[in-house]
Amino acid sequence: MAGKAAPTPTTYSPSPTTQKTKPSFFKNHDADWVRPDGRGFHQCRPAFFRTGAVNAAAGSAYAEFGNTKVIVSVFGPRESKKAMMYSDIGRLNCNVSYATFATPVRGQGSDDEDFSSMLHKALEGAIILETFPKTTVDVFALVLESGGSDLPVVISCASVALADAGIMMYDLVASVSVSCLAKNLVIDPMLEEESYQDGSLMLTCMPSKYEVTQLTITGEWSAAKINEGMQLCLDACSKLANIMRSCLKEAASGSEE
Repeated sequence: MAGKAAPTPTTYSPSPTTQKTKPSFFKNHDADWVRPDGRGFHQCRPAFFRTGAVNAAAGSAYAEFGNTKVIVSVFGPRESKKAMMYSDIGRLNCNVSYATFATPVRGQGSDDEDFSSMLHKALEGAIILETFPKTTVDVFALVLESGGSDLPVVISCASVALADAGIMMYDLVASVSVSCLAKNLVIDPMLEEESYQDGSLMLTCMPSKYEVTQLTITGEWSAAKINEGMQLCLDACSKLANIMRSCLKEAASGSEE
């Protein structure tokens, strides 16, 4: 993976930002506590994207959010016998896998069918499939290091990789999740926080169109908490998309020089 020196990751936060400074992480699950990395409850990790990470692919991107590191390769559009049999529109194929060294327990890397299906659902509504009839676009995501909020990072990185490949989309797709920890909602959770969460909410959207492409909720949530979690994610997705666009603009201006 050759390229220029990596720029400083850009952090982003939904509004309003709140900061809590109380005892150590989960010393008392029901009390106020400090996040392991010292972030405010509504503060996302620094986000870094870089395109052109895989030379052999039509488009690719690398993303790093804290300890979560992901690389996505896009191949195609290429002729698809399956697509020719039943449809005049393009076909999207998604695969998410974990490197053997990605998780704390070594050797657990494998394909993740649930994540692959969710990645497909998140992206399909944003891609203009009519622009590549009877062909297939393949999206391969590899989690290099699992540091929490893996799927949202994969989805956002895949969107940048698709744009890098020149695939026509209605808008970029950004994804952010929140964890419910006792009475608190924490955005962009780390692995440690996810392991203690009472519930999670992941939202994927096209920020410019203000259109949600996927919403996944686990655990027990009140209507008020769901609304609060969605608003946090929507605001953060909008700001994350700006970082994604900046990466693509830098790559485009670099290629013109």
